[in-house]
Amino acid sequence: MVRLSDYPLLLFVICFVILTCAAFAGRRWTSRRKELLDEASETFGVVQAASLTLLALLIGFTFSMAISRYDQRKTYEEEEANAIGTEMARLDLIDDKAQPLAKALLAKYLQQRIAFYQAPNETEASRVLVIQAGIETQLWKSVVDAGRERRDPITGLAVAGMNDVLNASGYTQAAWWNRIPRSAWLLLLVLGTFANLLVGMGAKNARKAPSLLVIMPFFAAMSFAFIADIDAPRGGLIRVVPQNLIAVMDSLKPAP
Repeated sequence: MVRLSDYPLLLFVICFVILTCAAFAGRRWTSRRKELLDEASETFGVVQAASLTLLALLIGFTFSMAISRYDQRKTYEEEEANAIGTEMARLDLIDDKAQPLAKALLAKYLQQRIAFYQAPNETEASRVLVIQAGIETQLWKSVVDAGRERRDPITGLAVAGMNDVLNASGYTQAAWWNRIPRSAWLLLLVLGTFANLLVGMGAKNARKAPSLLVIMPFFAAMSFAFIADIDAPRGGLIRVVPQNLIAVMDSLKPAP
């Protein structure tokens, strides 16, 4: 399902427009009811400071959520690479007849895993996953057939290793689905709008320098976009590079 947070630049533009409008709306309201704000200036200052503090805390909390999910995706990429590298070595333990096919299939599987990480969008990633599913079926069949021909603990290591490889892919997919909840994004936008409304209401010199009202919306929108960039596995500039999987692929190439 498409999410606005998958497009950090678009999110920045939309949030910047909304927050800027809120700031100017607050300033416009104040210009019409200045005497009311002057009477409650002390209370207003407390509410404004509390709202901005709460917004900062929520941005920090959401940023922490995004970082933890990004780190999780990196961790599972490392585990996938370790599982595939280990299984490639364990395939030396199975029957010589089944070994070449199993190794060739595992190398093809590794190529698809790298393609999954490098896919530019979800459509391409889905196509890669379809191809990968077919290779997974063949891989599992190759080691299971080898295990049936030779039932011993050594062959069992290869079968268990293949199970780890396939499980690692599932864990990775689950990590990529684990995103910041939409409710958290909604709360962030609502609080940001309210906070910028209060900033506009408290900006007494905005008529002389209206550009000052743009500063807070700009930095808030930038923060939202940065969080979305980290949280979106494919939508932004910050992505998990499959460097460990690529290293395993390079290790399989014959030495010059």
